[in-house]
Amino acid sequence: MHFEFNDRTKELCARVQDFMDRHIYPNEDLYYQQLEQADSRWTVVPILEEVKQKAKDEGLWNMFLPESQNGAGLTNLEYAPI
Repeated sequence: MHFEFNDRTKELCARVQDFMDRHIYPNEDLYYQQLEQADSRWTVVPILEEVKQKAKDEGLWNMFLPESQNGAGLTNLEYAPI
């Protein structure tokens, strides 16, 4: 079988890594602070909603869904490395 990443997969991996560097890693401490102050550990804290919206805005949300459901329509082979 052929498992080399196609250009689309490489581009998405780079975009996700960039997103992680800009929005996720810098906010890890804030996430845990907000979670500590929440009523329940299952609370969706504000920073999570902010980052989620940024991911949606950049087309990096629900990439596993088919295009017909507003996803990226990735195959398993394209989605796995992301």
